[in-house]
Amino acid sequence: MQQGSILGLSPAGFHSIAYTAWGDPAGRLTFCVHGLTRNGRDFDRLAQALAAQGRYVICPDVVGRGKSDWLPRPELYSYPQYLADMAALMARFADREMDYVGTSMGGLMGMMLAAQPHTPLRRMVINDVGPFIPKSALERLAGYVGSNPHFADLAQAEAYLRRVHAAFGITQDAQWQELTAQSVRQDPAGGLRLHYDPAIAQAFSAALVDVNLWPVWDMIRLPVMVLHGVQSDLLLAETAAEMTRRGPRAVLHDIPGCGHAPALMDEAQIKIVADFLNA
Repeated sequence: MQQGSILGLSPAGFHSIAYTAWGDPAGRLTFCVHGLTRNGRDFDRLAQALAAQGRYVICPDVVGRGKSDWLPRPELYSYPQYLADMAALMARFADREMDYVGTSMGGLMGMMLAAQPHTPLRRMVINDVGPFIPKSALERLAGYVGSNPHFADLAQAEAYLRRVHAAFGITQDAQWQELTAQSVRQDPAGGLRLHYDPAIAQAFSAALVDVNLWPVWDMIRLPVMVLHGVQSDLLLAETAAEMTRRGPRAVLHDIPGCGHAPALMDEAQIKIVADFLNA
């Protein structure tokens, strides 16, 4: 595992985009991009497995998350900024084909990148998100995004994350402990805070409406697999089914025991992703 960063540019100036890299730089390039309040370390187990198969795996922290810089103006946390940063990071690793795994927000970013002319993406896995997102699911997320809780220790943080992210479907204590360790940062005043800028909530909560990105989906022409948490309120079963009938006509894989979104930490889920990317 190696850690690095590049510079991104927003209307407010330059900012650092951090990433974690796994494997041989000569291997097939694979990007893994996280969800709204998460960071690139969510993919540690998946990245290690893919790297062992000869891939070079890049797991960025989207700006405002993890070790990437926070933006000085909350309204700049937007998909145009995220996509510009991702394009800059992709350019850092040369002009070659790459595969892509995206969870939730990362999946939406992948859809938008895959729909562009001359996209460098070869194959893509979208984890529990689709072209239609109901307002009710976004309202649920808005109920905790940006709340900025304080934790006295890791045990308090883990208890909070077990409650908020119960739908991830994690069943092993070791996995919860691993996820918790990567989800928090030291508070200068003592204790711990979540490892993202609470200001991301302002732009997210400003437009809580049904999301319809079917025109984007219909422009995608590369092989796609969709992972669907069977209990998900964000990727509805009817949306997932429609994704197999139009646009890239995705392969659909239901993940039992999960809602939004499968954590991609257990061996069975990792194998599903690896088998598709290696097909």
